Amino acid sequence: MRRVPARRPTIKDIARRAGVSESAVSFALNGRPGVSAATRARIRRVAEQLGWRPSTAARALSGEGTATVGLVLARPARTLGVESFFLQLVSGVQEALAERYFGLLFQVVEDVSAECAVHRRWWAERRVDGVLVVDPREDDPRPALLDALGLPTVIIGAPAGPLPPPTGAISTLWADDTAAMAAVVGHLHALGHHRITHIAGLPGLAHTRRRIASLRAEADRRGLHHVASVITDYSDAQGAEATHRVLAAPDPPTALVYDNDVMAVAGLAAAGRRGLSVPGDLSIVAWDDSILCRATHPPLTALSRDTAAFGRRAARHLLALLDGAPSACVRADPLRLEARGSTAVLQNGS
Repeated sequence: MRRVPARRPTIKDIARRAGVSESAVSFALNGRPGVSAATRARIRRVAEQLGWRPSTAARALSGEGTATVGLVLARPARTLGVESFFLQLVSGVQEALAERYFGLLFQVVEDVSAECAVHRRWWAERRVDGVLVVDPREDDPRPALLDALGLPTVIIGAPAGPLPPPTGAISTLWADDTAAMAAVVGHLHALGHHRITHIAGLPGLAHTRRRIASLRAEADRRGLHHVASVITDYSDAQGAEATHRVLAAPDPPTALVYDNDVMAVAGLAAAGRRGLSVPGDLSIVAWDDSILCRATHPPLTALSRDTAAFGRRAARHLLALLDGAPSACVRADPLRLEARGSTAVLQNGS
């Protein structure tokens, strides 16, 4: 006997069950004004009970959009699987989008040129209503392209130059990397460290340049003459290699600052293989706290933030743009330095 497929619930079904009009259901499910908060909550509860989901094709044909947001990562794919920052960020983004029944279209590409091509294709095919952009770069072509396409955008991170005034349908959500690096240098200097090396990430990223500049400025301000940054690709392999290289120098650093948790853990292991004690011989600080930082021995001092909340905030700013809100440039909550067992007062001279 042929099985009859189940009928998908409709807006009419939701209206009947909730005891409201179909227009009220439409307002509630699309986040539009016109219904009370209590009615909106009741309608969404009924929709969830019935298993209703918006029809992307129908929305696109009616001009209402796709209920989909895009995110492209232009980074080496091998570096993403182990880095917790992006996993937590995407988790927060998805959580906020789910509140409005929006989906996330996600793609990984090799470089910014390929990312721009994806954005053009998504726009031409009406695949997404807006996009989230990460990793601002020097001479970044993406803001101008997305502005020309008229595609609502939230850029996560500050640009390479001065913060731009809000323009078009492009908002910016940024964290203060300059202040965060200054806090790290201040912490290490107070512990007696004068030789500090920064194991940095990809060189073209705006936040990498900003952290390097902040380290240099703080070193100059404090009279530290043995401070340097070393570029890597964010991977554990390059983090370990850079650690071995700088520790093998004639006048090695007594403190290392890593641009992510993965490299910091790899650096801790590399120091151990060289017979160095952390924090007795070497202090270590990681950018972006994670379970990796808390599970090592000793646990790693790290810059901490609620990355999932950061992602939720970015997604909600994009949804606001889609609802017609003006663009904005918003500073995120500052990163907090969580001092743990991997940093200590320098005992063996400076």
